[in-house]
Amino acid sequence: MTLQIVNDNICNMKVDAIVNAANSSLKMGGGVCGAIFSSAGADKLQKECDSIGGCNTGDAVITSGYNLYAKYIIHTAGPIWRGGSSGEEELLRSCYINSLNLALKNNCKSIAFPLISSGIYGYPKEEAIKVAVNAISEFLSANDMDVYLVFFSDYDYKLGLKTIGDI
Repeated sequence: MTLQIVNDNICNMKVDAIVNAANSSLKMGGGVCGAIFSSAGADKLQKECDSIGGCNTGDAVITSGYNLYAKYIIHTAGPIWRGGSSGEEELLRSCYINSLNLALKNNCKSIAFPLISSGIYGYPKEEAIKVAVNAISEFLSANDMDVYLVFFSDYDYKLGLKTIGDI
């Protein structure tokens, strides 16, 4: 259906699924991951993540949303930025495509993404936005879903709007 850019806390999104920028061990981390775990109920979410075991970079797994508005949390492990010549773009693209396909498989009509890998993993924000928008747009050309790209800070939100305008 649509891709919308929003300035909000992803934990507040009233969608079928939110995406967690996870680490490959599916342990509670900082940033977006820590906020999602805290809002969902860290103990229950960690127990379910531990039962899954892990998530390879570029892949996605799904858990319950627990205390969130979202029914599901889709966890995807983004790539660490190593300068751009280590397959980071394809791995990041896979994060979005695999998350969207998992949402579709679970009958989700709406999904919210953070900007994966652009925090402590160091992916340059403008490049990460381009990868996200291109992957999501490709998916939406063949599938019906409301997709939100959620920026927490005003600065990142404005950067997102500017970058999308340049694409």
